[in-house]
Amino acid sequence: MLTVTEALNKITDLFTPLPMELVPLHQASGRVLAEDVITKRNQPPFAASSMDGYGVANDALTPGAEFTVIGESAAGSGFDGSVGAGQAVRIFTGAPVPEGVDRVVMQEDVLRLENVITIGQEVESAHFIRPAGDDFSAGDGISAPRRLTPADIALLAAMNISEVPVRRKPVVALLATGDELVMPGEVPGPDQIIASNNFGLAALLEAQGAEIRMLPIAKDTAQSLTLALKLARGADLIVTIGGASVGDHDIVQSVASDLGLKTAFYKVAMRPGKPLMAGKIDETPMIGLPGNPVSSMVCGHIFLRPALNVMLGLGDHPLPRELARLGSDMGPNGGREHYMRASLGVEYGQLTIHPADRQDSALLSVLAKSNALLVRPPNDPARKSGEMVEVIRTT
Repeated sequence: MLTVTEALNKITDLFTPLPMELVPLHQASGRVLAEDVITKRNQPPFAASSMDGYGVANDALTPGAEFTVIGESAAGSGFDGSVGAGQAVRIFTGAPVPEGVDRVVMQEDVLRLENVITIGQEVESAHFIRPAGDDFSAGDGISAPRRLTPADIALLAAMNISEVPVRRKPVVALLATGDELVMPGEVPGPDQIIASNNFGLAALLEAQGAEIRMLPIAKDTAQSLTLALKLARGADLIVTIGGASVGDHDIVQSVASDLGLKTAFYKVAMRPGKPLMAGKIDETPMIGLPGNPVSSMVCGHIFLRPALNVMLGLGDHPLPRELARLGSDMGPNGGREHYMRASLGVEYGQLTIHPADRQDSALLSVLAKSNALLVRPPNDPARKSGEMVEVIRTT
């Protein structure tokens, strides 16, 4: 069996970055920037007031000094003229600073009688003027690759960028297999269960930027599996769920091999998730996940998310790990790397993790209460509360 690191390297080697496409700015949030974006303008495009008050010449500003108000500068409607000695303009936040003004006095620091203002005895020392290009200047931009956040979208809008170059969304075909499965909303037979893995994985992968093609559940027959795999053609990744083990009804690998699957590996030294396989069918990567619900979801995090990152141009790195304080004692680990469902949070100012009491790979209720995976190396000795352990965030 391969180690998790070896298996992940073989999986990421199956993928290359997808082409770029232009999307409207309002559709770019969460997408991955494919090329650097450079602005041709300054922000602000002019010196602007950062306060409501009065614009004056700074060298004439002394307590008790008087200025005649000769006009007004508002956002979107500046003062068309210059301000001379003994003169002031009423100015508002964001408004252009007129020629001759190099200081804005807060309105709270002056007394106004008709068109004359008198400077108070105590005046804020700041000039309250934002210079042109204070936020960004022509030639500045956002560097790729980068998953765009709402703040990035606001910045791109301010840069006057209306279309954004992003990576095309990876199309992932999800194929759940098994005679025992029915779709949510259907009435299961006495020996059947509701399909959940495909819906959980679809949600996980969509959140990471994928476009999901949900295929019909395939029965445990070569004919049904062959038809389903043919329906997956054109996807950037085919993910099968179940049927990847060695039981009499686990025929995914043999059927896929008949369709041209070139297997990169089969089985990984991890728990949950040992029966995992990967390869290519006609140059389309295929990953076969185990059928146990938690195993499937854990493998989705550990293997599918990095695969998506490669297609999105984000690199081929494993998911980041952090160190956290163990919140309870643990016994020794076995010979496989263990990804334990756990709850991660801050306790007394320190990142702390509590592994779930039950780690059965069929317990979706435990997975739903977890927000992290506690990673234990093979043959890890018993651990005491307070020791530092590696964790991977899942939410």
